[in-house]
Amino acid sequence: MKKIFFCFSLILSVLAFTNTTQAQHKKLSDQGRGAIIGGAGGAVAGGLIGHGVGGALIGGAIGAGGGYVIGNEHRKNVEKKKRARWRAHHTLVRRAKYRYHN
Repeated sequence: MKKIFFCFSLILSVLAFTNTTQAQHKKLSDQGRGAIIGGAGGAVAGGLIGHGVGGALIGGAIGAGGGYVIGNEHRKNVEKKKRARWRAHHTLVRRAKYRYHN
């Protein structure tokens, strides 16, 4: 019963934190979002597997670190795709200008 209460209280605290962030109209970065989601998931899993608060703390820390890394890689991938689209567009624009001017 204590584990279930702990898990629900942890989930509610994470949801309360994200609602506060949205109410202030601040956009959360991909790294921050990944860290929050990974930390919450890791804490719940650690609490259930590790039998207590110690397991939840360790699971939350590992989950937050993993979530941050995944969020950072997602951000890099999105930026890489944006740069590729920008280059492709400007290459086509330069070619079109060259054709019409010559």
